[in-house]
Amino acid sequence: MYSHIFFTNILRLLEERGMTKHELADKAHISISFLSDLTNGKANPSLKIMEAIADALDTPLPTLLEWTDLDRDSLDALAGGHAPRSLPEGVGRVTAVLPDHQIFIVKKWDEATRKKLRNPS
Repeated sequence: MYSHIFFTNILRLLEERGMTKHELADKAHISISFLSDLTNGKANPSLKIMEAIADALDTPLPTLLEWTDLDRDSLDALAGGHAPRSLPEGVGRVTAVLPDHQIFIVKKWDEATRKKLRNPS
């Protein structure tokens, strides 16, 4: 399932940036045939290759692995039933770029939510 999220995000970013697979392969120092296999779901990249692709796309690797615009039904279908969820229903994870004063607020929300998840009573 994570490989689907990874290659879906690669394809989305290529389109958003007007970048070709050849340009990405060159920047990431990988072969175009491997990149094509990867974006067709036929290859399994190492962590080193995933990092090279993330660097070439100027995107944090966790963003390529965690964030997806695929809906829950699509993720469940990719997982062959029910996609694993690391968080309970009604709780989500986001990555954002924020000014310092907003980071402070978001960290406080995060701390409160994590405390609540540890002690659900």
